[in-house]
Amino acid sequence: MAPRLPRPRRFDVYAASAGLLGGLLLWGIGLGVRPADEPVVLFGGRWPLLVPLVVMAGCELLRRAAPRTGLLAGTAALIADTLTQGSLVTVIMYTDLMYAAVLYGPPASARRIPWITGLLTVAGTVVPFALWRVPEALLIGVAVGIVSFAPASTGLIVRSHREAADAALLRAEQTALLAEMDRSQAVTAERSRMARELHDLVAGHLSAIAVHSTAALSLDDAATTRQALGVIRENSVAGLAEMRRLIGILRDEGADTEPAAAPTLDGLGALVDGARANGLDVTLDAALDAGPGSAPRAEPGENLPAPVGLAAYRIVQESLTNALKHAAKGTVRVRLDRHQGALRVEVTSPYGDRDTPRVPGSGAGLVGMRERAALLHGTFEAGPAPGPGPAGGTIWAVRASLPVTEGDSA
Repeated sequence: MAPRLPRPRRFDVYAASAGLLGGLLLWGIGLGVRPADEPVVLFGGRWPLLVPLVVMAGCELLRRAAPRTGLLAGTAALIADTLTQGSLVTVIMYTDLMYAAVLYGPPASARRIPWITGLLTVAGTVVPFALWRVPEALLIGVAVGIVSFAPASTGLIVRSHREAADAALLRAEQTALLAEMDRSQAVTAERSRMARELHDLVAGHLSAIAVHSTAALSLDDAATTRQALGVIRENSVAGLAEMRRLIGILRDEGADTEPAAAPTLDGLGALVDGARANGLDVTLDAALDAGPGSAPRAEPGENLPAPVGLAAYRIVQESLTNALKHAAKGTVRVRLDRHQGALRVEVTSPYGDRDTPRVPGSGAGLVGMRERAALLHGTFEAGPAPGPGPAGGTIWAVRASLPVTEGDSA
């Protein structure tokens, strides 16, 4: 089965029809390119020039659908037209085929055709002049250049501009896509940060409320119930205050007011006191080496980058919250020290059966602590470990190592 030719474009049909009608008009009035007595005219008369004209008009139908095929067939038609008295419309349509072959053809053809036509133009100029030694011979090269090299060069220039415009449009689309991806990642990161902050702010107070409300409901003792209700009230008021602070930060769009300061390790004492008020037996050992040339012991928040201090505070806070919800009876130990350019945080609590019911948890606290350590390129681990625990002989240990050097904490 013979291959089917591609369907021509609508504009190409219009161009072919206009060329054919224009050629027939010139043929009807008897206007040709050359007189019949020229040596190059082998087929004189008016009728032979119609064959190249019709073939060239048919090639115009392929100017975009099959540009190389149209150019090859058009070249054959142009040679045949040269052997007749010729039609100006046939030559004009051929220049359009040359232009379209470079503009719409494959990249390899677009690069080669201007070079080939340039060489033909040079040959058409030099060879006739060398043979005949008359200035009029140079006009042959000029005609070859006008018919072939000029439209091919124009098509190459237009194609280059189109490719540059397409490349610029593609870069703009890629930039917009990257900007959208960055925006999505920023939104996701901000949502994760807000989720961690909200959990750390509220979970401790709500856990204390749940534990003490359970105790108040399970014990028929007025003094114990009153004490539990007092703790519940304190934690509910503190939780509401923390919620208001966070909501105020989220809603504040002006630059006149500064957001409330984030907690630092200087507030560990108050955090531990609050845990003790909620019923935990907590010991704190925050002996931080301030660095070379400084005193051997320093305050918890001294000489620490703000992100590291905040992450360490939140890890201790969430660890105490988990101890309040899940730990067995015993001492919860909090230790912070600096070793080889890293702040080490360790919170241990008894692991085993407990007298009071456990408060259900979702595991978001451990996820948040691990994320905080990962954001600072630190390490985090949590789980049961051998130690001086209750009857089971195990403890629940939370350990984090946070780099405090300039590059790691930025």
